[in-house]
Amino acid sequence: MKPHENMKLYQGDGPNSYRVRIFVAEKDIDVPRGQVRLERGEHRAPEFLKLNSLGQVPVLALGDGNVITESVAICRYLEEIHPQPALFGTDALQQAKVEMWNRRMEIEMFGTIGNIALHSEELFKGRLVQFPAFAETQREAMPKKWEWLERELGDGRTFLAGDHFSVADITGAVAAWLGDFFGLQIPDHLENVRRWNERVRARPSWSA
Repeated sequence: MKPHENMKLYQGDGPNSYRVRIFVAEKDIDVPRGQVRLERGEHRAPEFLKLNSLGQVPVLALGDGNVITESVAICRYLEEIHPQPALFGTDALQQAKVEMWNRRMEIEMFGTIGNIALHSEELFKGRLVQFPAFAETQREAMPKKWEWLERELGDGRTFLAGDHFSVADITGAVAAWLGDFFGLQIPDHLENVRRWNERVRARPSWSA
C-alpha cells in the first residue's frame, strides 16, 4: 500500500483544521475525515493521543501507519502528492516568497490574535496560565500590524506572495477570520487589506 492510500484527516472546530480544509478544497482532494470533538475532550482520549501526543488537531494518518501533525506539515505533504495547483510556489523565488509570507502571517497575525485569545478567553483557562495584561498588549498591537500589511499590499499585487494564490493567503485570511471571532476586525479604512481578504473569502474553498 502506498502511504497516501487510505489516509484520513482528523480535524476539529478551530483555525488550524480550517487552514487544512481550505488547502484540501483548493487541491480538490478527496480525503476521508474524522471529526474530533474538542468540546467533549476527544482530543485527550487515549486513542487520539496515540495519533498526536500533544492532543492537537489536525492530524493526517497515512495508510502505512505514518502520522503527520501540524497544519503546514500536512499541507506540504499534500502538495508533494498533489502538486497542482501549486500552493507553495513553483520555482525558487516563488517558493521563498510563499514561505516568507506564510511565516509573516503566522507570526505577525495568526500568533498575535492567538495570544489574545489564549490569554483572555475563558475557553483556554485550563490550558495555560493566563496573563490578561499580555493579551491587552497584543490587542493594542493589532491595528499597527494591519496597517503594516496595508502598506505592503500597496504595490497592487493580487495575493500576499504575488499574483498567485498560495498557502500564505490561507494562513492570513484564517487569521483575519479568527480576528473577526474575537472582535479584532480589519479596520474599515485599510482598503488594500480588505480587498485582499474579500478576494480570498470569495473563493469556493473558503466554505470548506
